[in-house]
Amino acid sequence: MIVLGIYGSPRKGGNTDSLLDRALEGARSEGATIKSIYVRDLKMSGCIECGGCDKTGKCIIDDDMQSVYPLLEEADIIIMASPVFFYGVSSQLKALIDRAQAMWSKRMLTKPPEKRRQYDSGDGYIISVGATKGKNLFLGVELSAKYFFDALDMKYIKGLFFKGLEKKTDAKESADVMEQAYDFGRTAVISYPNQ
Repeated sequence: MIVLGIYGSPRKGGNTDSLLDRALEGARSEGATIKSIYVRDLKMSGCIECGGCDKTGKCIIDDDMQSVYPLLEEADIIIMASPVFFYGVSSQLKALIDRAQAMWSKRMLTKPPEKRRQYDSGDGYIISVGATKGKNLFLGVELSAKYFFDALDMKYIKGLFFKGLEKKTDAKESADVMEQAYDFGRTAVISYPNQ
C-alpha cells in the first residue's frame, strides 16, 4: 500500500509539516510505503483553463506538475496537509489542486456516468492548522479537499483539524496533538478496504 503525503505549507518545518510527518510515521508503522510531495518546492503554475485536457485527460503544461500526476495515480491513500490562509488552503496547494482538472477530465472520459458516484482509486484525508479559533475556520479547506479527492476518483474520508496553533513549534510542543496525528495516519491504513 502506498500512502502519499502532500505537504502544502509554504513554511518549512512548521506545524503543518510536523503534523504530516507524524501522520506518515503512523501510516508507516502499519506497513505502508510512504511517498511525499513538498508543494513549496515545485516549479509550476496553476491551471490556465486552456481546455488542453478536455479530450485526453492529460495536462499539456510542461512543468513540475507532470512528475506529480503519477504519484497521485499510484497512491492508495493521500494525506494532504495545509495551514489555513483566509479560510482556505495555501496558494501553493491550491495551484496543485486546480491542476487536478486534468484528472477530473480523465475521470469523465473513462468512467461511465452511472459509476461516477463510486470512488475506486483510494481514500483521501486532510490535516489542517489554523492560528485563530473561528467557528468555520476549516470549512473552505475541507471543501477543497473533498472536491480534489473527487477529481482523483478517491473517497474523502475525514480531516484532522487544529485551531489556535500559531507559533511554528506549537504542534511539536503538544504531545497530545502529535499523538492524534500519529493515530490519524495509523487509522487511515488500518481502515483501508482489503487491509
